[in-house]
Amino acid sequence: MPATQMPMRYGHPEGHTDVCFDDFGSCIVTCGSDGDVRIWKDLNDDDPKSINVGERAYSCALKKGKLVTSVSNNTIQVHTFPNGVPDGILTRFTTNANHVVFNRDGTKIAAGSGDFMVKVVDVMDSSQQKSFRGHDAPVLSVSFDPKDIFLASASCDGSVKVWQISDQTCAISWPLLQKCNDVVNAKSICRLAWQPKSGKLLAIPVGNTIKLYRRETWRNELDLSDNFITLPLNVVTWSPCEKYLAAGSLNGYIVVWNVETRDCMERVKHEKGYTICGLAWHPTSRQIAYTDAEGNLGLLENVCDTNGTKSNSKVSGMRNKVYTDLFDGDDDSDNDDSDDFLNKNTEFQLTPKGRTNYEDDEDDLMLASGYSRHRNHILEDDDNSTEIALTGKHTHGEKEEKDESIHALPLTVSQRPNYDGPMPSPQQKPFQSGSTPLYLTHRFMVWNSIGIIRCYNDDQDSAIDVEFHDTSIHHATHLSNTLNYTIADLSHEAVLFACESTTELASKLHCLHFSSWDSSKEWTVDMPPNEDIVAICLGQGWAASATSALLLRIFSIGGVQKEVFSLPGPVVSMAGHGEQLLIAFHRGTGFDGDQCLGIHLLELGKKKKQILHGDPLPLTRKSYLTWVGFSAEGSPCYVDSEGIVRMLNRKLGNTWTPICNTKEHCKGKSDHYWVVGIHENPQQLRCIPCKGSRFPPTLPRPAVAILSFQLPYCQLATEKGQMEEQFWRSVIFHNHLDYLAENSYEYEESTKNQAIKEQQELLMKMFAVPATNFFQACTSQTDKIVEEKENPENTLSESPAPSAQNIENERPKTGFQMWLEENRSDILTDHPHLSQEPDIIKEGMNRFRMLSDEERKAWTNKAKGGATNEAETKKRKHPSNDNTKQREQEKPKENLKLSKKRKHLDISINQKLLAFAFKKD
Repeated sequence: MPATQMPMRYGHPEGHTDVCFDDFGSCIVTCGSDGDVRIWKDLNDDDPKSINVGERAYSCALKKGKLVTSVSNNTIQVHTFPNGVPDGILTRFTTNANHVVFNRDGTKIAAGSGDFMVKVVDVMDSSQQKSFRGHDAPVLSVSFDPKDIFLASASCDGSVKVWQISDQTCAISWPLLQKCNDVVNAKSICRLAWQPKSGKLLAIPVGNTIKLYRRETWRNELDLSDNFITLPLNVVTWSPCEKYLAAGSLNGYIVVWNVETRDCMERVKHEKGYTICGLAWHPTSRQIAYTDAEGNLGLLENVCDTNGTKSNSKVSGMRNKVYTDLFDGDDDSDNDDSDDFLNKNTEFQLTPKGRTNYEDDEDDLMLASGYSRHRNHILEDDDNSTEIALTGKHTHGEKEEKDESIHALPLTVSQRPNYDGPMPSPQQKPFQSGSTPLYLTHRFMVWNSIGIIRCYNDDQDSAIDVEFHDTSIHHATHLSNTLNYTIADLSHEAVLFACESTTELASKLHCLHFSSWDSSKEWTVDMPPNEDIVAICLGQGWAASATSALLLRIFSIGGVQKEVFSLPGPVVSMAGHGEQLLIAFHRGTGFDGDQCLGIHLLELGKKKKQILHGDPLPLTRKSYLTWVGFSAEGSPCYVDSEGIVRMLNRKLGNTWTPICNTKEHCKGKSDHYWVVGIHENPQQLRCIPCKGSRFPPTLPRPAVAILSFQLPYCQLATEKGQMEEQFWRSVIFHNHLDYLAENSYEYEESTKNQAIKEQQELLMKMFAVPATNFFQACTSQTDKIVEEKENPENTLSESPAPSAQNIENERPKTGFQMWLEENRSDILTDHPHLSQEPDIIKEGMNRFRMLSDEERKAWTNKAKGGATNEAETKKRKHPSNDNTKQREQEKPKENLKLSKKRKHLDISINQKLLAFAFKKD
């Protein structure tokens, strides 16, 4: 007998509701838009206990005497169960938490919020929290892997992600859902669920089907569907035995499948057709509790007999009726065999009727898990082989003939080997650089070095605002968006818009040419049927559009059609600057998360030529393109999702050089920089910091930040590495001057001269530093050898001392030290900028080396006997005549004059290099 549908009960006011059982199934717990949690002993309970948890409750979960709720004050609260005593707040968000669940043992909760964040919190110690950032829109639902290794989440950005809980990284992401800007606008709340014990399969409601993905391989194992489901499924739940899966839809159907056989076991329609938004399977019995969007509570009893025979016959009868026409011409025996084949071959299924736009969206997406392993709906054999496969009958002669040519027959589904190699990556959709996602109500259509175009699309208004950074170019413009323009570009000459086609209207290209010399300031072009514009750009005197027909159409800025040519693959993005046109496209299928992109670079001047001929576009592993364009000076550049900025090096065979890593400037893992412009002179990367997101909000207006460039050279902590990086960065960032000169463009000659001077100084510094170090090392070693020869007793008397200070105190002064003490004042007079002792010693060594050998030897002898003479002088004073004193006073002055004279006449090469390389401006 089929499942029994009990009469529904009023539970909460109209609005979203949620439902769950307690650990033993002794009561049903619901929450709703009135902010109350109600505890029902059973469906006939006329006086359920109510616990007020806030103004509005969005989700509830119950485990081991703890009741957690997500409420409208942006918190996850805990109450004792069944008493309902408040037990604190587990965590807070900046906006509403949309879903909360327990893990299997009740020690942790996971919650997803409208601020794009997912959190995992320890129930006993709420300070132990983990945050998962990576979604670009509000989170719809979350689900714990029963082994506490993975966490799944679905978001309004269209993605379903599986997170590694231990290191908070994303293990896999599938673009499965229709995008929207908020939970209230979502077609489905996508309550996904893991198998409750083994966790082998993750069930995700996608459109009208349930997609099941296998743990760790993340492959789409199978899909479950039913002909009666004509609107998207909203919520799924597993039976405790893991054998059955139930789902509720927007049109009020509750369907239960046997996952092993993929048969529909139960199909129940809501008595009023309301949306099913809450679904829970009883932990021990064959009951399913459900709630609808009007606040009502319902119950199904006797769901799915363990033998599974009763509902099988019901659904099988419908299938046989559908397939009857396929075998009208066969005899009875063939029909019997065919029926047996259909009943036994569970992988051969009927494609559901009532296909909707949500499924069309699925077809446009290549899932990260790759294509389905099961070719369920198609038999690729010819008529004869199909008949034999279905009936299994042939004559003796036919058998021999078939045995001889059996190798020529295609493999059947069961014979096909599973493919375990690299999986195809989802191809990146087309995008406009400097734009934010289409599903946002308020978004940037473009932000570049010229200005900003914003789009507002809500129930009250649909409009476009154009704002220029330099108001002298053109005044701000407000336009109505009646044609639903989704793509835009902006230049000094014009504003360009494009919209997709509809059932009534063709895809259009619309240009506002505000620098026109006549009154023709606006023109529109309709695309041919079945051809949609996917990317546009503006250059100097021209506009271009790439279409879904793999065509690129070029127009004059006044609207005259010019060249049309085919593209080798679907366009990802393109940009224009002056006469240059840059096109990024899919040149093939990438694998294991990598994109396979190519790049075209054309010049559309008088001599039209192609610079890059579809060359591969290098991206960071497992990344995608986020921005493509030109620097303000005209050098092609692009940015990938890992924050690596690359520029075309025209002097190195048109190769791409990394010039900046924006991730190095981010404070958190989920923070990003949204690039809006690149300048080579001055060297500036203009971008907007985005905390916890990849793009900024439109309001309040975000502030632009400036990041510095740095080439990824080795040993950047050393002086040598820094100078090498500065030199080659200067070379790369001034290549545009040679490009302008070769193409007869005007540029400031002083800029090029300054660049050459800068590069020459860097080269001299790179040469001077190692030469100076080598010279100083050699000189120091020579002085040490000379001193050891002249003062062997000093060498013999030395052993390691306890400290450097003791060494200085115990060691007698050298000749150089005595000379430096007497000549220090003269050095400071000649070089007042020398404030550090090492600099003074360095200059003193240079002067001391200029002395003659006799003078240096005299100072050394003086140092050698200085201590003895000093001691003797203290013991007794010898009278000295005036002539002796005069000679002793005049001798140092003569040495000083001699050293100064030699300084001007015999300056070393090393000193010249230092003076040039390190001179101050």
